[in-house]
Amino acid sequence: MEKVCVFLADGFEEGEALIPVDLLRRAGAEVTIASISASLCVQGAHGICVTADTLAEGLPLEEYGMVVLPGGLRGTQNLSRSALVKQAALAFARQGKWVAAICAAPGLLGEWGLLQGRRATCYPSVEEKCTGAVLTGDEVCTDGNIITGRGLGAAIPFGLALVGHIAGPAESARIREGIVYIH
Repeated sequence: MEKVCVFLADGFEEGEALIPVDLLRRAGAEVTIASISASLCVQGAHGICVTADTLAEGLPLEEYGMVVLPGGLRGTQNLSRSALVKQAALAFARQGKWVAAICAAPGLLGEWGLLQGRRATCYPSVEEKCTGAVLTGDEVCTDGNIITGRGLGAAIPFGLALVGHIAGPAESARIREGIVYIH
């Protein structure tokens, strides 16, 4: 199963990061929570401090098959300042590896040219940043190797979509049933 890296920056939306991490780990994925700062403690948008597994700097990203960018306005602004995050997203997209972003983070993918001509979704206030995207307004949207989610309310379907893409639809259905997600 592919390894997944979830980048965390101060101000990240806690549920948009941790719900997908939880669901992916339930599916048996090896998920690394990587802090883009110099500290393992990353402060979420609502004051929850999450201890990352490692610092992003020096992480052997070539071993990974998916990167995930959670939203949160301040968190996304901090992700945008990271050359490492941008380089990883661009390299993964170019290599056909999975690039996933939710809420405000798809705006970064748009700014970096990754949504040109692709169907995508995002938080309504960042739609103008999704340059070139065909915005669907769906909870979750997959176009090629790019997966986008609308916002915190879509964190469970977004996480289940990530599971489905790396572990298959049967595993996603098993997890959905196991958490009693009825939608």
